[in-house]
Amino acid sequence: MQLLRRTVRSVATFAVLLLLLYVKAHTFALTTGQAVDDSASYSTLNETSSAESLKRVVRQVDPTKEEITTVKADVEVEELGTCSEGLVLPLWMPQRKISIGDRAIRGFVYFMLMVYLFVGVSIISDRFMASIEAITSIERDVVVRGPKGEKQTMRVRIWNETVANLTLMALGSSAPEILLSVIEIYAKNFESGDLGPGTIVGSAAYNLFVIIALCMVLIPKGEKRRIKHLRVFIVTAVLSIFAYIWLWAILSLISPGIIEVWEGVVTLLMFPATVLWAYIAERRLLLYKYMDKNYRMNQRGTVVAGEHDSVEMGADDPKQTSKQFLQMSKSAHAYDEARMEYIQLLSELRQKYPDADLEHLEMMAQEQMINRGNKSRAFYRVQATRKLIGSGNLMRKIQERAHEDLSSVKAQIQTYNDDDDDVPTRIYFEPGHYTVMENCGEFEVRVVRRGDISGYSHVYFETYDGTASAGSDYVGKSGILNFPPGVDEQRFKIEIIDDDIFEEDECFYIRLFNPSENVSLYVPHTATIMILDDDHAGIFAFGDALHEVNESVGAYVLPVMRYSGARGTVIVPYWSEDETAISGRHYHGVRGELIFENNVTEQFITVPIIEESTYEKDVKFKVNIGEPVLAPDSAHYQKIRLVEKKPAEDLTDLERILLMSKPRNGELTTTYIRIRESTEFKSTVDKLVARANVSSVLGTSSWKEQFKDALTVVPADEHEFDAEEEVGEEVPKCMDYISHFICLFWKVLFAFVPPTDICGGYVTFVISIFVIGVLTAVIGDAATYFGCVLNIKDSVTAICFVALGTSIPDTFASIIAAKQDQTADNCIGNVTGSNAVNVFLGIGLAWSIASIYHAVNGSTFNVEPGTIGFAVTLFCGEAVIAIGVMMIRRSTKSIRAELGGPTISKWMNASILLLLWVIYLIVSTLEAYDIIMV
Repeated sequence: MQLLRRTVRSVATFAVLLLLLYVKAHTFALTTGQAVDDSASYSTLNETSSAESLKRVVRQVDPTKEEITTVKADVEVEELGTCSEGLVLPLWMPQRKISIGDRAIRGFVYFMLMVYLFVGVSIISDRFMASIEAITSIERDVVVRGPKGEKQTMRVRIWNETVANLTLMALGSSAPEILLSVIEIYAKNFESGDLGPGTIVGSAAYNLFVIIALCMVLIPKGEKRRIKHLRVFIVTAVLSIFAYIWLWAILSLISPGIIEVWEGVVTLLMFPATVLWAYIAERRLLLYKYMDKNYRMNQRGTVVAGEHDSVEMGADDPKQTSKQFLQMSKSAHAYDEARMEYIQLLSELRQKYPDADLEHLEMMAQEQMINRGNKSRAFYRVQATRKLIGSGNLMRKIQERAHEDLSSVKAQIQTYNDDDDDVPTRIYFEPGHYTVMENCGEFEVRVVRRGDISGYSHVYFETYDGTASAGSDYVGKSGILNFPPGVDEQRFKIEIIDDDIFEEDECFYIRLFNPSENVSLYVPHTATIMILDDDHAGIFAFGDALHEVNESVGAYVLPVMRYSGARGTVIVPYWSEDETAISGRHYHGVRGELIFENNVTEQFITVPIIEESTYEKDVKFKVNIGEPVLAPDSAHYQKIRLVEKKPAEDLTDLERILLMSKPRNGELTTTYIRIRESTEFKSTVDKLVARANVSSVLGTSSWKEQFKDALTVVPADEHEFDAEEEVGEEVPKCMDYISHFICLFWKVLFAFVPPTDICGGYVTFVISIFVIGVLTAVIGDAATYFGCVLNIKDSVTAICFVALGTSIPDTFASIIAAKQDQTADNCIGNVTGSNAVNVFLGIGLAWSIASIYHAVNGSTFNVEPGTIGFAVTLFCGEAVIAIGVMMIRRSTKSIRAELGGPTISKWMNASILLLLWVIYLIVSTLEAYDIIMV
């Protein structure tokens, strides 16, 4: 920021020097270009109350001889220093007999007024840009198929980035210049003026030469920025030069001095043609799809299309990878790329802060996602203005937004199944399955009531046989369960009959029926009771062949079941084996033994799962159990050992049954554990990625927020923002307070503009552009008065003063974009795009209106080529040189980028661009005062 402020001071100093040069040039023009009667003097001219007839040398183009000649013409001129009434701003009276000191004071006042108005335009333009960001950030849900054919729902932006940049974004950054050109036409009764077109041409020169030069040298040492969308840049660069060639053609070649209706309309229609051509180039439509197209692996490991870059595929089969990439839609690829970036950020933060909890890491990752995200021209424009007017750094708002996003997402994910009193009364078993030992005696069954429990309810129950029989295996039971008001559950007991005979596991059922009125039975309304025989050592197996777990589970508890008996102490060995999951990376391998004590029917294997916070994770490993054996100290073991020593033919029936009761494995001795990504993590990633855009950072949701921002002094944050740092209390500096109080009037005034959350930003858009139009009209009057009292022509005022005032915010925005972006598109691409749009939309709209007005009234719209034609020609020649310099830098092996690079080369190239701008200003000024005759 210190360097930027020094740059502003340098520009201001240069402007003052130019002012002195203009006064000197004007004096020289008066003494050499005007023939005044010998009997009249300069003092007599000032004292006369009416204009005198003067002789002045003017230049004319003889269409018959096609050569430039000079003739003397009699023109009526008003008294020196007399100004005509403006459109909005009142005229400073008196206008006659003004001293040089008075003129200097008035010039200074008008100059400061213009500066203050430029500040106001910058602030309201930021509200305008925020509304544009809200409009162009509108998203829609799309369903695409992933690599495995699964459907994915994601949110993508409706507006194409190139179309948005060349339409609304260009309008937002160039609205003052465009509106000034249109308003000037209306103010001059649909006659041509020099202020509007001059501002557009002067702004184009400043943008192309000065802004790019500053961005080139202010890139941090050792870094460089390269244009990503080269095709779009080439299209906009060519059209930006063609736009000014077209201006020269219609001014001086096709119909010299006259703008016909078709010329104005064609100029205006070139604006949508520019947008369409750039869109075609960006999407590779028509001829562009037949051009060479390479692919490369970006830093996140994703295959992306390159523009004349070498192929750097990281996959084993580049052709196959390219084929898969081409099958993905562009929207799905962009969404997946953002998602992978978020996951990579989270992984890096986990390594950097191993002791931090996941929620804090997610918050930091979200901050960096928004910070690193694809930012528009609007973001950098607003950020630059906020720093200049004492409203702080947008990065602070990003950190606050990350906290809010994470809290909101967590609240959405965490749902609660609370009972609803409006739901009808439901009665059912909870749980619906019971497993009991044969020797348990009796067990308790639970029936619950849910929904409206304010009334009285009842339900009948009864047992019925399955493989178990009432009377021999259990005691049958039936009855009625009553639920008084406010009671939500009832319990009853069932008795189990024990015997010493080995038998298979058996089951019976309990059903609910005949509920009271206004009560419905809910599943499960039938309970299953499994009776495990305790005379057998048991059969051991896993309950399921596959278990799916989230990686965030920490440790997964894997159950091993014991059924068909539970007598004696049994030892079961177990161990894990790798499949696609790798021990030590995805989980910690386990090996050991489970000990089932007498009458214990279930034991658990604890498997630690390693959380990587990986999106769409899908790996598995298996866990095995070995042959179960009775514990040597078990009484049952001793009985079996004695029986096993006898010959088979000597065994009794009871002894044979005893041998059959030895423990053995069931069918499922191996189970697979499939590790998936955490459902909460996946949901969090999807929701946060969908929220990771800067539109809500730029926008506002209420008038309260706007007035709070307007009245609050926020530190400018000179240091680079680190998303991993906590928001700390920082005291504003003296310059922050000065900037704040200077801009306080504009801040409070524009806080009345509706927030961007209303109607998606469209209301803010309309009101903001209306306010910009009003302020631009005042600027036009102030600039005209400024030039009038100091005898500076409108064309010179436009090129050297108004153009600088409207371009200063873009200067800071481009510098911030150059430092923070990874590409040069927001610095360079938008400059050429805006230059083309300014001509086609700004001049095309104004001249179309004026030419149609004159055609309807039977007259012609006359535009003197003069200074504008010369400035356009000069700019075209210098623009070719500037673009050539950038393309040479891009192709030079030691640089390979438009911005940054080696220190010596970037300063040399930047000096060339700055020299082109100085030459442009000096030559245009000298030509305007006829010092240079063309």
